[in-house]
Amino acid sequence: MGQKVHPNGMRLGIIKKWNSVWFSGTKDFANNLDSDYKVRQFLMQELSKASISRIIIERPAKSIRVTIYTARPGIVIGKKGEDVEKLRVAIAKITNVPVQINISEIRKPELDAKLVSDSITSQLERRVMFRRAMKRSVQNAMRQGAQGIKVEVSGRLGGAEIARREWYREGRVPLHTLRANIDYSTSEAHTTYGVIGVKVWIFKGEILGGMEAIDKLEKPSVQTKKQHRKNRK
Repeated sequence: MGQKVHPNGMRLGIIKKWNSVWFSGTKDFANNLDSDYKVRQFLMQELSKASISRIIIERPAKSIRVTIYTARPGIVIGKKGEDVEKLRVAIAKITNVPVQINISEIRKPELDAKLVSDSITSQLERRVMFRRAMKRSVQNAMRQGAQGIKVEVSGRLGGAEIARREWYREGRVPLHTLRANIDYSTSEAHTTYGVIGVKVWIFKGEILGGMEAIDKLEKPSVQTKKQHRKNRK
């Protein structure tokens, strides 16, 4: 029943990594989880136009390391690193610990499910026909080397009185295969007729090396150094 399970959750620990990588005792677990949520909400609001795919949070030795995966690193960094420094200060206020921010550029946004779903929702909000938006995203993904992609939209499509669901698929999307590298994401388009939901599955190929192969693929391409402590004795 692979089609009933969240594709990312089913592959955690096999070929997918967690978005929060830290261990905490019972005493601090709730506070760490709450601060993770607040940091992600803050970054998604501040960087809403920066094409953010995902945010990885690590907590090494009473500090926090935030890795932002984005298709537009220039918007995140800002002129001479001013914007990223403002983000670092704001996150430090939320978490009350020293912050290091890493920025990883997404080379092919057409193969990122989150960015594809956000692109479709923005087109739907601009009143682009849903079939045209779906087919355009599918064609772009296949042109960039995807082995398969499926896009599904649901809601009052085209302003119809009765909500329905339509999907479009090209290539193969093997949801049952655990070694299949399937990127999945959802998004919502707020239109005058109501909310239209968008789901995207992108099959990028099979990963035979497991988590070790994933670690080699995912390395931050742009880094910002942690600010040195002042008045160190």
